[in-house]
Amino acid sequence: MDATAPHPAGPHRPAAGSPLAPPRLALALAAMVDIALHARPQPVSAKALAVRHALPPRHLEAVLQALVHHGLLKGLRGPHGGYELARERRRISAGDIARAVLAMGAREEGGESGGGESGGGSGTLADLVVAPLVAEAAGAYLAALDSVTVEDLCGRAEAAAVAGPRAGPDFTI
Repeated sequence: MDATAPHPAGPHRPAAGSPLAPPRLALALAAMVDIALHARPQPVSAKALAVRHALPPRHLEAVLQALVHHGLLKGLRGPHGGYELARERRRISAGDIARAVLAMGAREEGGESGGGESGGGSGTLADLVVAPLVAEAAGAYLAALDSVTVEDLCGRAEAAAVAGPRAGPDFTI
């Protein structure tokens, strides 16, 4: 790629699958929007989600369980079980979903502390200069995601004609 050519994802837009747009976050966002659009009158099964997103159910289950653990989804058992939103669409932000996915990744990497290689506060360049920059960027990234709700994403899906039939109004209180 030519060094002067813009990145294919755009100058300020991370490529899909980049560390700023991890595949699990994209999957979690898509699952939440799908559930918001299709969970009435019955919850959405993991199997139905997997079929609609062309994924093996095992890839989806860990993400769905993380969303349940963070109070974003309710898992319902039984023959007509599945998943539904735990709160109104307008009360769930993309940032909430990102935090659930990031916590899931932190647990898999061995804990939430993120004790890196720099020795934690040892006065190195990484600790004093780079870590604050990365923390500031992460905060801005999450703030941008916090400004978008599941309701907003449902509207975008409908406008792009990828939503399928809407399940009906969300009167959850």
